[in-house]
Amino acid sequence: MIDLDDTDRALLRALAADGALSAGELGRRFGLSQPAAWRRVRRLEEAGVIAGRRVAVDLAKLGFGVTVFLGVKLATKGRVSLEDFERAATAIPEVQVVQHVLGLFDYRLRVVARDLADFERVLRRRIMTLPGVGNLEANVLLTEERRPGPLGAADLVVKG
Repeated sequence: MIDLDDTDRALLRALAADGALSAGELGRRFGLSQPAAWRRVRRLEEAGVIAGRRVAVDLAKLGFGVTVFLGVKLATKGRVSLEDFERAATAIPEVQVVQHVLGLFDYRLRVVARDLADFERVLRRRIMTLPGVGNLEANVLLTEERRPGPLGAADLVVKG
C-alpha cells in the first residue's frame, strides 16, 4: 500500500474530475513545479493508484436514450458456466458493464439501447440466449446524479 499525503490526495481528486489535466496545470493549482507534479503523478501511476485515464461519453448524444440495469441469475452454476456467461455477455456491444455480484442475482449488467423497443430486441435476441441465463430483473434508469469523478472529497481519507 502506498502512503499518500494531502497533496497526493488533492492531485487524485483533481485528476478524477478531469483526467486530461497537464502536470503544469496540476502544479499551478497545488503550488508545485511542473516536474514535481509530474513526478507525483508518475509515482501514483507506477504504484497502480492511477490505473488509467478515461473519457466520459454522453451516450444519449450518441442515440442511446435508455439505460437498463439487469440482474441475471444463472440457472446452473459452475466455473465453466460463469466463464462462458462472462465471455458471451461482454461480447454484446450494448452491454457496457458486466459485474459478478453477491446477492439475489449472480450478475448485474449495464445495458444501453436506443429506446425501449431496442432494449427488448437486445434482451430477446442476445441476453436471453446467453449461456446459463435463468431469471432476469430489469431496472430502467430514470435519472442519474454524478459526482465530478469517482473520488469525492470524503473518499480520499487514506491515512499517510
